[in-house]
Formats: sequence, C-alpha cells, structure tokens
Amino acid sequence: MDKDLGSPRVVVGVTGGIAAYKVATLVRLLVKAGIDVTVIPTPQSLSLVGRTTWEALTGHPALTEVTDDAAGVAHVRIGTHADLVILAPATANTLAKMRLGIADNLLTNTLLVAQCPVLVAPAMHTQMWENPATRDNVETLRGRGIHVMEPDSGRLTGEDSGKGRMPEPEDIAEQAFALLGMRSDLAGTRVAISAGGTREALDPVRFLGNRSSGRFGIEIAKKLLARGAEVRLVAANVETALLEQVRGARIERLSSTAQLHEAMDAAAREADVVIMSAAVADFRPKDVASSKQKKDGSASRILELVENPDILADLGHHRRRENQLIIGFAAETGDERGSVVDYGRRKAQRKGTDLTVVNEVGDATGFGDVSTAITVLDSHGQTVAQASGTKAQMANVIVDAIAERIYAAGGEGSARDYTR
Repeated sequence: MDKDLGSPRVVVGVTGGIAAYKVATLVRLLVKAGIDVTVIPTPQSLSLVGRTTWEALTGHPALTEVTDDAAGVAHVRIGTHADLVILAPATANTLAKMRLGIADNLLTNTLLVAQCPVLVAPAMHTQMWENPATRDNVETLRGRGIHVMEPDSGRLTGEDSGKGRMPEPEDIAEQAFALLGMRSDLAGTRVAISAGGTREALDPVRFLGNRSSGRFGIEIAKKLLARGAEVRLVAANVETALLEQVRGARIERLSSTAQLHEAMDAAAREADVVIMSAAVADFRPKDVASSKQKKDGSASRILELVENPDILADLGHHRRRENQLIIGFAAETGDERGSVVDYGRRKAQRKGTDLTVVNEVGDATGFGDVSTAITVLDSHGQTVAQASGTKAQMANVIVDAIAERIYAAGGEGSARDYTR
C-alpha cells in the first residue's frame, strides 16, 4: 500500500511467548481503526499462532526469515516504511537481542532498521521480569527512546501469579494510537457513507455511468475508522482493491441509483452521520433491452430517459433519525453562469444538507488518484473550510469539519482523545 493513501503502516512483531494468542485481538483492533498492519512472527512463535491467522487478519504475508522475499528486500523495506513497530509479546530473550543489536531473524532485522517509534509490550514470568539483566536491558532500551510498557500483574502460566502478564490488547492499541497521533474522538459515532458512481443499464452489456472511482469516499471512510467511528460503506461500482483498504467497515456493494437509494435509506435509519459522496446518475433509460443492441444501419438511435430520485435531497429533507447530520458532495465544473463554488452553494441550500463538500471535476481534475481542492459549505452556503491537496489530506479536512459539528451539538466522544 502506498503511503500517500493515508493509512498508517504498523508492523506487529510476535515473539514466542504464550501470550502470542492475545495479539490476534490487538491486530483486529488496529485493522478496525483503518491501520495497514503487517505481522512478523518469529519462527518459534508459529508453534503458538500459525502463519495463516496473521495473513487472514491483515491481508499481508507473514514473513519470518531474512531470506523471505529477498527480491523485495523485505528485511529492510518493511521496517523503513513503517510508521510504528509494536513488539508483543516481548520476551526477555528478544529484549536482550534488541539491546545488543542482534539480527538473527526478520523481526530483529526489522527492529534494527526501523526509524519510527517502537512500542514494546513485555510478557514473561515475574522472576524473569525482575532479574537484574532484564531490568538493565529495559532501562537501556528506554534510554534509547524505545517505548517499553509495564507488564500487568495477574495469573501467568501454570499456577504462577505476579507481574509479567502482557498488557491487554486494548491498552497496547491505545498506546499505539497515541504514538501515531490518532484520535478516538468519533468513537461510538455511526456513519453511513456512499462512494463510487452509479450505473444505469442500457442492455446486458452497456450502461450510462460516470468517471467516479470512489477513491474520495474510501479515504473519508478510512479516516472515520481511524478516529473510532463505526462505518457502513455503500459502494457503487468501486474496485475491490480500494474496498480492501477499509478493513473494519461494513461494506455493501451495488450498481444502480435505485439500489443506492434503497441501501442509503436503510443505512440512514441506523446512522448518526450520513455522507453522500457517491456520484449518482440523474437519469436512467426508460426501457432496458433484454439483449445486446446491435447496429441496424440507421443513422441515429433515440434514447428516452427518465429522472432518477434525488437521494441526497430525500435524506436531507426527511431525516431518518433525530439530530442526524447530513453531508453532501457537489462535483462541479463551473461555466459562464457561475463558478464551481457558486453551483455548490446553490446545491447546499437546495438539498437540505448540513455540510456540502464542493470540488472541481473535469478531464484532468477530481476523478481518480489525483490531488483536488475542496470548499466545505454549511446549510446557508457559508464557507466552513477550504483546502487543497491529496484526497487523503482532504479527507482529514472533511472529517474534522464533521467532528466539529458533532461537538457543537454536544455529541458524545468530544472529550475522548488518544493523544492525551
């Protein structure tokens, strides 16, 4: 995954401690928050949790040896591209290796090349944790800037009990979010968001459509997940590769405007925030042919169209829930009668939305993996925010504007912040 897409990259190193099974929960928490996670297990740890588990949870290969993916130089690439490395559970053995700079497997190599923060969650028996050698190793690592958490106290393996339990996955995740600068200010907020572009069938082969890829909606969904929101993504003709970037969201795939209208109506009944970023076809063919239409030699063919329902206006003027926040998008080109923002302002006032994101589109702007400029308007057409940059950066601007509206209304989560 390219870093420009905006998802933080986290490497989770798993060593051969019995607590390795708890790391699966940690990985799930990170993935649900929209983080791109790669697990590097030590060879010994695979006897506790298998490679298949890590690959299924993350969607990435779980490599173990320096010679794995030699062509891709994985022993350097993974660590240098990471935004955070988490070591959990961290055994006494691995802590000693870290202090001495030993690189005898892919994980220890990754720890040597990583230039990002490193978070360590120790797990071992009490006597091992309290041993002077371990204590000296921990203090040395902390002196080098490594973030070493204190282990929990409680039941260990066998009949033993004491300090040495791996910190709970939720606590490790909280520390990770803090180091990544991620907030949980939207925790508990239910968001329904549409993305992509609808298609209206002409026959079994052809359709009327638009150039929307859904990338902007995907970026917004990722930011929402990263800030703790529960996301339901309604995707109209969005490529699978993009949908795979929003692990943790509830995804519904569809094609036509009628299907999108039905899905968003259902999603809005459960949502605190509704975001209509999908590009919706205004018209559809009156009649759809049951077989592919052939050329018949005539100079022209008349295509009769009928108007599709206005999904955004329906959602804006007929709220499905009390105090629901509705956000619309206005993809405009501008002409001699008005600018992009002029048209967006008229749409904001006509559709009944709380916020409208206006962006310019055209042959070389707006669609696909390109930078864009946005203006966020309120229900009166007043400018709330203006910015330009990548879609990942603009997604942050939009989610910030949404969060501010929630806080202004006294919504929950405004006091929650993992960067505290």
